[in-house]
Amino acid sequence: MTTGSSSASPALVRRLGTVDAVSIGLGSMIGAGIFASFAPAAAAAGAGLLIGLAIAAVVAFCNATSSAQLAAEHPASGGTYVYGREHLGEWPGFVAGWSFVIGKTASCAAMALTFASYAVPESWQKPVAVLAVLGLVAVNYFGITRTAQLTRIIVIFVLAVLALIVVSGLAGLATDAEPLRDLTANVGAGGWYGVLQSAGLLFFAFAGYARIATLGEEVKNPSVTIPRAILLALSGTLVVYAVVAVVALLTLGPQQLASAAAPLVDVVTASGWFWATPIVRVGAAIAALGALLALITGIGRTSLAMARNHDLPHWFAAVHPQFRVPHRAELALGLAVCVLVLTVDVRAVIGFSSFGVLLYYLVANVAAFTQTSRRYPRALQVLGGLGCVALVVTLPPGAVLAGVIVVFVGAIYRAIRLHLAGRR
Repeated sequence: MTTGSSSASPALVRRLGTVDAVSIGLGSMIGAGIFASFAPAAAAAGAGLLIGLAIAAVVAFCNATSSAQLAAEHPASGGTYVYGREHLGEWPGFVAGWSFVIGKTASCAAMALTFASYAVPESWQKPVAVLAVLGLVAVNYFGITRTAQLTRIIVIFVLAVLALIVVSGLAGLATDAEPLRDLTANVGAGGWYGVLQSAGLLFFAFAGYARIATLGEEVKNPSVTIPRAILLALSGTLVVYAVVAVVALLTLGPQQLASAAAPLVDVVTASGWFWATPIVRVGAAIAALGALLALITGIGRTSLAMARNHDLPHWFAAVHPQFRVPHRAELALGLAVCVLVLTVDVRAVIGFSSFGVLLYYLVANVAAFTQTSRRYPRALQVLGGLGCVALVVTLPPGAVLAGVIVVFVGAIYRAIRLHLAGRR
């Protein structure tokens, strides 16, 4: 099956090299999640969050190989939306694209609010979050190379802050070996279910490699660059998360880590490096901006692909004649995120986004399983698909219910559109 209508929209321009693509992937994965995700993971699994991290990494690696294999064959904007249409049919592709766009729009609002929570007092947070969204939409509007350049700067700064946290934690351990015994604790009150739940929470730290695949129409030599960039970005992120998780556990212990509102701030505080606290807070704020910037980029490209096939209003399929970006889709996204920031505490219901991402990758694994041109064994796709299902089962029931409802609403929208167009 082909997406024939895509030719009606102007093509984007291939301007990104491997370093640019890896930077965007790292910016998506080494985002605000690393400053916040360890606390709920420790609450679910105790010291077993390290096992959860390993499980999340395995599932993410399997999903990454599927995305890389598919992107090499289909170097077009849209990621799994395109792959699902090509290999499984229009409906699975639509479900993947719809889940990604809606779920990640909620994630954009959460990242904007996370940035503001670190940057300004509570009374200023929503207005500042809106300004952050508008500013990053403007960066995206003026071209993908500017997005890549800003993302690279953000990644370098955040990695420097994380290195500072690791050094402070290790320095603190030199004078107090007591936290070392915490790693011998059991997996926590939740048992192995808690470990799987921690894997579900930590998995989304790695989900940013999808952003690389959605840029397939803007990457040079995509059949080589995209698979390479996906695996490089994922590998680098895994190393960073593993090191930071171990240091946080050693410094704070599972119980204190589970109750921490800002766990990595607590690491430097517990080590006596009080002067570093503002630096870590700035790092968290900047990391949230990096994740938000990459999210806007990926959602805009998936929306463009869906609009080309009329799965979203075709008005969104426009590409700016000078900057060669899907400007209408990104402006609409920015407006939607601003509305969410001002009206909803998205951080309280962001589990819905987790459901959407896992559904998105489930479609990617099934699509990759059907490919005849292969880079990786089918066993990885089977393991990745089973992993996605297992992690969905551990999500809070409310998040799963919200996800099912939103997917159902999207399906009704598409069915009505097809009916009005005279298709069955």
